[in-house]
Amino acid sequence: MHKISVISALASICYLLACTPDADSSDAESTLGTGPGTGPPSSEGLHIADSLVASWVSMEAVPGAVLRVTLAGQPVLEAAYGFAQLADFGSGQYPPVFDDSSSASSLRLLDEPLGMTITTVFDLASVTKVMATTMAIMLLVDRGSIDLEAPASRYLSDFTGDGKSAITITHLLTHRSGLEQWKPTYYHAADAEEAYAYIRDLPLGWPVGEGRHYSDLGFMLLGRIVETVSGLPLDQFVANQVYDPLGLKATGYRRATDSRGRGPGNGALLRHPVGSATPDGVFAATSHGNPFERRMVYDSAFGYSIAGDPSSWDAWRRYTLVGEVNDGNAFHAFGGVAGHAGLFSTARELGVLLQMLLDGGAFPGGRFVSQEIVARFLTTTGESQALGWQTPDDAPVGSFVHTGFTGTFVLGVPELGLAVVLLTNRQNDGVNASGSYPDVGPLQRAVLQALTR
Repeated sequence: MHKISVISALASICYLLACTPDADSSDAESTLGTGPGTGPPSSEGLHIADSLVASWVSMEAVPGAVLRVTLAGQPVLEAAYGFAQLADFGSGQYPPVFDDSSSASSLRLLDEPLGMTITTVFDLASVTKVMATTMAIMLLVDRGSIDLEAPASRYLSDFTGDGKSAITITHLLTHRSGLEQWKPTYYHAADAEEAYAYIRDLPLGWPVGEGRHYSDLGFMLLGRIVETVSGLPLDQFVANQVYDPLGLKATGYRRATDSRGRGPGNGALLRHPVGSATPDGVFAATSHGNPFERRMVYDSAFGYSIAGDPSSWDAWRRYTLVGEVNDGNAFHAFGGVAGHAGLFSTARELGVLLQMLLDGGAFPGGRFVSQEIVARFLTTTGESQALGWQTPDDAPVGSFVHTGFTGTFVLGVPELGLAVVLLTNRQNDGVNASGSYPDVGPLQRAVLQALTR
């Protein structure tokens, strides 16, 4: 696919930090400071982090990005790079035959690519697990409504059989429930009720408590538990009990108005509708249909398999996703609202949520949860896993992190009072020849190292 002109690719810095991408293009909008006090991130570290992200965009490894860093609650780096949407299907219409690669060759550069801004709204993918579901569970535990060591069946009375009665809330939060990691629930379910029934009846993939196996299905169940305990839909509970009290305006789920996806842009942000034309609500485009998930279903060598005929379901989306959840399970089976994916937000508002945790559950004007609950949720349980959050081995002790498939990354470092949000729209350039999207893990790790070394 044709690309736009290159500006200052800082490849040497990337090379030194072992994160050189394989591509080249963009513009950057940024505010850079040195931060209060002493210690990381130093001015040099901030400049390196800024340059790393700029180089990945300028070398066309990702279409665009937003990076935000705060120290002791004060922003020290806030920058937007490249484009919120760069590509679309080549014809500008739904392709008559769905190409399961949707590679660069089948895409076209937009005549007027949509620039990235600091307020661009991103599909957070699995960052939903910590910024929606885990936050909700924390609040309910703090109120005494949920017991972390209680079996899930206390809250989902029919979640029994095949050893499932032994699964606790902690098992679900730490990915040790034994549930399968991923299944295309939409092959078996048209709504959340049917999806739950399908997950409930699946045999376990591993014995309960035997090893960590990252599971989307476990967080789907946690989302349902929040709804059962609170008596509210998950999106309404987090809106009313988490985001509104913290003053967040652009954070929320986007419901799918048609779970079979008849057109792009379905749904609306629950409380604060954000249109792509408004300056404070531009959406970062994600994928062109769901080529990666489709390959997960059709290609057993890709690491996943399903029972039955893959062609028995064919409601794959055939358009570029903008403001619509990328995750197929969240969209097709859960109507846009799920415990594992579906949340949208901005770098600034994610920073507010991170800061609340760094401040031990307090926020200006109030307290979200007790300091003891925050400490419990952020303490590692082994295998680099806390409750909901992951605990990176390559960061200062006590750090907590999570990533999302769309290219999102959030990090808190209590020892340094540091909060980092790095959001990319890595999917908008399409998949490569092997059917995968660009791996932004090296960029995330290099930014972490630059800011904490």
